[in-house]
Amino acid sequence: MRKLSYILLLAILVTISGCHDHTSKHKAQKNVKDTIDLPQILKRDTLVALTAFSSTSYFIYKGQAMGYEYELLKKFTEHLGVNLRMVVIRDMDSIFSYLNNNEVDLVAYALTVTNSRKKEAAFTVPLQYTEQVLVQRLPDNWRNMTRDNIDKQLVTNVVDLIGKDVYVKRGSPYYSRLVNLMSELGDTINIHVVNQDFTTEELISKVAEGEIPYTVADKTIADLANSGYDNLDTRLKISFPQRLAWATRKSSPKLIAELNSWLESIKNTSYYNILYNKYYKNRSRYKQMASSDFFSHSGTSISPYDDLFKKAAKELHWDWRLLAAQVYQESRFDPWAESWMGAVGLMQIMPETAGMYGDYDLWEPDQNIEAGVQHLKWLYTIFDNDIDSMDHIKFTLASYNVGPGHVGDARKLAAKYGKDPNKWDDNVSEMIILKSEKKYYTDPVVEHGYCRGIETFNYVKSIMERYEHYKQFFEK
Repeated sequence: MRKLSYILLLAILVTISGCHDHTSKHKAQKNVKDTIDLPQILKRDTLVALTAFSSTSYFIYKGQAMGYEYELLKKFTEHLGVNLRMVVIRDMDSIFSYLNNNEVDLVAYALTVTNSRKKEAAFTVPLQYTEQVLVQRLPDNWRNMTRDNIDKQLVTNVVDLIGKDVYVKRGSPYYSRLVNLMSELGDTINIHVVNQDFTTEELISKVAEGEIPYTVADKTIADLANSGYDNLDTRLKISFPQRLAWATRKSSPKLIAELNSWLESIKNTSYYNILYNKYYKNRSRYKQMASSDFFSHSGTSISPYDDLFKKAAKELHWDWRLLAAQVYQESRFDPWAESWMGAVGLMQIMPETAGMYGDYDLWEPDQNIEAGVQHLKWLYTIFDNDIDSMDHIKFTLASYNVGPGHVGDARKLAAKYGKDPNKWDDNVSEMIILKSEKKYYTDPVVEHGYCRGIETFNYVKSIMERYEHYKQFFEK
């Protein structure tokens, strides 16, 4: 009996041990599966980058995606040979959650490198060095005062911050610096925590407009924002020089190694210097942008024709931002644009094509858009209703660019060569590129001959990428 009990006990222990080993292996396999590093990004063919809502990092100006971080990322993804997808947030407290939950691959924003942050992420080589400065408003009559008299009314020493009201976002390096400064001073600074929706630039504008007395910013940002106002003082430094860098997961060593190598290779090039000056030194350009209705960080419009796009998009059952992205691709919102082939106006429609749908004055923006939309509606009906809605739209856009006959040929080629004729990406899009090669444009299934399919491929790709940019900043 004892022997039987011993055997049963041994069997249970082996079973438990086996279950433990299996569970451990499962966890290990899960961790390996969940790891996203450079090889997984290359296989996915897309780098997902997070940046903050900022007037220098990434924004839309007159319909075009721009920004210091954005342009660097585009250059880096071209180096990798992958696509770029941007994610924009306002709540800086959540950046490392996005990163470590695999929702993004890197944080492309000028993050101050601190010991606490280094516990949560791996940082790249520094992209910039900066200091934190106090942003304060000059006296109302400062133009009629001497510098000494002005300084008497300003905070010119960090000790003078004791008892002052300073407005910053919690979780920002500015908040941390003020907390540390209070410890150094042995006294209290009245730190007011503002809503996470506020950007540093918006807080600076509130100081300029007299809504709040003080805020803190990186010197680079403060100096740039200062160009839009003439009543700010940003001379008082409240920190030592600090490193600004991007961040990746600690579990992505191959990605950060490749990124660091690439950053080091371009940091001393003319490209990088021009890019930095474009966004951080050209104050007149920043001032012009900041006062524009078509700057995504101060205005609410993509173009002067947004209302027309919204009205026309309802008729198409499209998102108006998608239609806006197409019109930008056609004319850059220039109602007087005219191609060498005779296509005119915002939607670059041929007069003969517009004549199929009515009598339009194509130099009038509303009539040009109406004619273009009628043509899009007709093109949309050519394709089967059982095609996925977004592929249906891509076929329609491609047809607007090159004609439905060439798109139909590419679908036939896709079917012949084992691809899905109802899918655009990686299927019909690949075959339309091949229609510039004799083997394919002379194929018996092809009815419309040669075409420069790469132009159509890039046309659709550019519109869809721009549409994704517009969705980040403008309401549906």
